Amino acid sequence: MWSFIQEQILGMKWINVLIGRGLSALGLDVADRWGGSIQFFLYDVIKITILLCLLIFIISYLQSFFPPERSKRILGRFHGIGANIIGALLGTVTPFCSCSSIPIFMGFTSAGLPLGVTFSFLISSPMVDLGSFVLLMSIFGIKTAVAYVVLGLVIAVIGGTLIEKLHMEKYVENFVRNANSGVNIEAPDLTVKDRLIYAKDQVVSTFKKVFPYILIGVGIGAVIHNWIPESWVETVLGSRNPFGVVLATIVGVPMYADIFGTIPVAEALLAKGALLGTILSFMMAVTALSLPSLIMLRKAVKPRLLGTFIAICTIGIIIVGYGFNAFQYIFI
Repeated sequence: MWSFIQEQILGMKWINVLIGRGLSALGLDVADRWGGSIQFFLYDVIKITILLCLLIFIISYLQSFFPPERSKRILGRFHGIGANIIGALLGTVTPFCSCSSIPIFMGFTSAGLPLGVTFSFLISSPMVDLGSFVLLMSIFGIKTAVAYVVLGLVIAVIGGTLIEKLHMEKYVENFVRNANSGVNIEAPDLTVKDRLIYAKDQVVSTFKKVFPYILIGVGIGAVIHNWIPESWVETVLGSRNPFGVVLATIVGVPMYADIFGTIPVAEALLAKGALLGTILSFMMAVTALSLPSLIMLRKAVKPRLLGTFIAICTIGIIIVGYGFNAFQYIFI
């Protein structure tokens, strides 16, 4: 039963079968490179689009109960590591990419919330969310999905706690520390209809922003899946290269995509023999440490705090990568 849910409902393998039959009817051989690439591209775009729209709708409906003003009030009730945990968990129901998370991070910081708590939120928000959990489960299985989310939250909590212990508040830019949002924390009550409209609008807005990256990610995945020899991938990202995790993390940083754009690439890399931990390190680096988001974050924090944030995330991601590689046999 679980295999059916993972493969046919979440993974939607039946769509792949239908696409293969359709392409064959048009005279394309799905067993060759071009036919296989087209099948991979169409299948992943359709599958991810369906999951994306459904997940954004559900998550946005839940998010309507936690607008920034209410989130500030909730976080303000907690202290110590408990506050970091709540901040990290809050990140799982908020924006899908790091650039969208930074304005909320700035709002939390200017509202006087502890810096460590706001950084726990900033780390977890793009890296782990309900959408990533479902998509990972559809491709890699529930054990990998659960482990990825749990370890992502651990990085967020530890990272925020370390920044809190280092007392780096003075490295936040003055305009952020001295800002007064002036927003009433009592959010107006919304009706069910209002929440449904909000969720629908979020689907449209987020889909427009994310869909180009899905196309790019699936396109790269199709090339990897059907054109790049397995021996190349195994040499660079397989067990024969002890620095594969470090390389994947470094390569992921300059890129900009969200979890929906990186999963097709990860799926193709896994099929070509790349190690699971190496792939997940790449995904975490792309989502949490993308260059555009770091440039945006630099406007809010000073270089020393930015460097500390990058170092904590990078070390955490690399440790997670090698850990997954060491215990890959448990997950696959």
